[in-house]
Amino acid sequence: MEVEVKENEQELVPGDVKKTLVSNDRKLSWSELRTLVSELRRQLSGLSTMVPTSFTFRTLQDGRTRIYFLSTPQNGWETTLLFTDIPNTSQPNSLKLQWQCVLDLNFPYLSSCNRSSKEEQLLWERKRLTTWGINSYEIHEHSGKIVFPAASSLFQCVDSGFTNGQLFPTKLRMTSMGAKLNPQICLSNPELVAYICNHDIWVTHTVSGSNVRITYAHKGGRNLSDDPLSAGVPSYVMQEEFCRYQGYWWQPKCTDGVYRILYEEVDEGEVKVFWFPSCQAEGDMEEFRFPRAGCANSKSYLKLVEFKLNDHLQIVDLSLLDLQFSLNVLFPWMEYMVRVGWTPDAEYIWVQLLDRRQQHLELVLLSLSNFTQDLPYFNNSSCKMNNSVSDSPIVQVIYRQDSQYWINVHDLLYFLPSDDHNEVKFIWANEDTGYRHLYLITAQISSMANGVTEASQSTDYVFLAPKITSKVQLTSGDWEVMGPDLWVQDVKQLVYFMGLKETPLEKHLYVVSLKRPGEIRLLTRPGYSYIVEFNGDCSLLVTLYSNIQKPPACQVFRVDESEWTVEGVNLTPLGYLVETPTSVSECYSPDLYTHKISSGHVLYAMVFKPHHFEPDKKYPTILNVYGGPEVQLVSNTFKGMRQLRMHMLAARGYCVVAIDSRGSFHRGIHFEGHIKGKMGTVELSDQVEVLRWLADTLGYIDLERVAIHGWSYGGYLSLMGLIHYPNVFKIAIAGAPVTNWNLYDTGYTERYMDLPAHNIDGYSEGSVLNFVHNFPDEENRLLIIHGLIDENVHFYHTTQLINSMIKAGKPYQLQIYPNERHSLRHLDSSKHYETTLLSFLQNNL
Repeated sequence: MEVEVKENEQELVPGDVKKTLVSNDRKLSWSELRTLVSELRRQLSGLSTMVPTSFTFRTLQDGRTRIYFLSTPQNGWETTLLFTDIPNTSQPNSLKLQWQCVLDLNFPYLSSCNRSSKEEQLLWERKRLTTWGINSYEIHEHSGKIVFPAASSLFQCVDSGFTNGQLFPTKLRMTSMGAKLNPQICLSNPELVAYICNHDIWVTHTVSGSNVRITYAHKGGRNLSDDPLSAGVPSYVMQEEFCRYQGYWWQPKCTDGVYRILYEEVDEGEVKVFWFPSCQAEGDMEEFRFPRAGCANSKSYLKLVEFKLNDHLQIVDLSLLDLQFSLNVLFPWMEYMVRVGWTPDAEYIWVQLLDRRQQHLELVLLSLSNFTQDLPYFNNSSCKMNNSVSDSPIVQVIYRQDSQYWINVHDLLYFLPSDDHNEVKFIWANEDTGYRHLYLITAQISSMANGVTEASQSTDYVFLAPKITSKVQLTSGDWEVMGPDLWVQDVKQLVYFMGLKETPLEKHLYVVSLKRPGEIRLLTRPGYSYIVEFNGDCSLLVTLYSNIQKPPACQVFRVDESEWTVEGVNLTPLGYLVETPTSVSECYSPDLYTHKISSGHVLYAMVFKPHHFEPDKKYPTILNVYGGPEVQLVSNTFKGMRQLRMHMLAARGYCVVAIDSRGSFHRGIHFEGHIKGKMGTVELSDQVEVLRWLADTLGYIDLERVAIHGWSYGGYLSLMGLIHYPNVFKIAIAGAPVTNWNLYDTGYTERYMDLPAHNIDGYSEGSVLNFVHNFPDEENRLLIIHGLIDENVHFYHTTQLINSMIKAGKPYQLQIYPNERHSLRHLDSSKHYETTLLSFLQNNL
């Protein structure tokens, strides 16, 4: 059964409001533009709708299912924790579900943005999170214990499920000084909560108050260069470029009274330290470690800590264990530990290892007996151990993957239950066919029957070649399986996943049976794009969907599986968490276009027409560009407040165009791979070709008045656009631009450009600094915008560009935001930037 989408024909932005939007009829003063920005923000706020995220399901004792989620309630501006109850019924329901706040509205720490620590701010930057309200939470499904960070502290409350009243959280009792981050509740004992403080792991027992620092990697010195170790905290590159924000993992089961936490110790001793000016106090500097392309990365080591609870619920018998077989020794090519976790039975640890050039990945299984307090002496030359070792400390490679381009790291890994202790079954995704697809893999686990003697070879425990006994392709075709999740119904052996089978512009939910690979069934309705989340046993489903004309709606479904085939899956609507509030007025809905370029590739574009559009008129146009990898701008999804500035420009009478060129996301690795080793080239030629086609086709784009504007990679392409296509782009506005790939980080740059020593020509051709002489000599054609404390694209990129511009005698304008990082997070900075943008455009385009 396809998902039913309820429609609502009311208008999102009333007509009388639209009429007050100011068109671009005359030039306004700075003061007038500043007032206009505030007014446009107020009026366009009607495009904002309640969008739930971070769903968690919990079954209550009376059979109801409580769904928790984060969102901003109507008429609110801070994100908070909410819930709705789903009745235990089989009757379809298209009515709206009632949701309530979990926390008391008088809870004083919701407005945490003004009291956030530097560590919190940097974590929000890495996760691209808002800084208002609650951004994350942990919940223990059985007990209802909730823990969340706010204002540099951790807070807890318990939802018994018997009351719908709001809870008032209490602060966890902790002796540690500093910001508390990344809390995790122990699955086997909800009274134990681990967290990060000052780059080490702490554990607190929330009943007894026992609070113990369980790692001692970081010394806490004032000088960052002399204090390179951390525990449980991934490196900057791992967070920013590989999207892994967790560095420690509770063992999922505790059967012997011993609690275990697996963690990553990071050594950044060889990573260069940079200093940025701080605006907090005169003369202050912020220190960061940042590995530039071709330079040394941090090193990672897996370790294990064990402890017990005594009769007084105090944390005792703390033990630190190291790997007997160092991963760095066994896998000398390893550069990145990109993913880590426990198998569901808690007997094995798995880790994904990636090489420096990111073209080779191995999935490795480690037995728990690999970790020991007393490390045996390891002799590299003889490859023998002096101590006897028992319990078969297996190191087993269970999968290996290579790519001619690069490996897109993902989270699509699911271990299936198996009755055979000598094998492991798992679902895995790779791009061997050119598109990411799912495979069912069975691999043999080798084992030693007995302990070994001093003379035994250490390699008796190490199996570096995967022993795959079965590999079955579950999905296929010229389309991509999406992350970040997949869901498996183990009993019926059904796998639910997101994919782009219908069109690259729409994400849909599909199901495939492990018993009948290759037979795929669409479960959601074409014409919309979806985000979904299942509960643990795949009996409930939350869908969040929209299209280019309709704002997001959120609907809950019961999932019935009458048999093991995909035809036996039925979805029954149980209610709306968020109904589509209105249909959007036409001027707020961009048009989507498809064009086959000269290379034969099909590209997609979207165009925001000016709000007071007149068919016979030509309009100044802004090419809003990103153009880099890992991003898709054009999709059949509602373009709301995240596209505020596009709407703002259209309201001022500009035509706004966005194009996904070769190298963009979700079109397969061959499509993405066109930028391999040559960033800043094919993207721009594609953008210009589609822009010209749109101008010829639509008739209202004025090719004599085109601006190019983007942020980050888009800022980089804005500069390159003015350099290589000065006759196409009259002006360029470059926000936080990369100007030289040698100055950017290892994980991102080397993935797409290889190491600098291996691609000298590519780095040279991709450097803005090598083409400064091509910038126009006319004034008012280039505006550069950058945050002074940007820890991602350092302000040094802009200073290098400015120095070169001065030497070449080239004109430019510069707007600096002293208290901003890579994203503009303060409202006053955002409004000032928008005023600057509108002023520069009206005066020069």
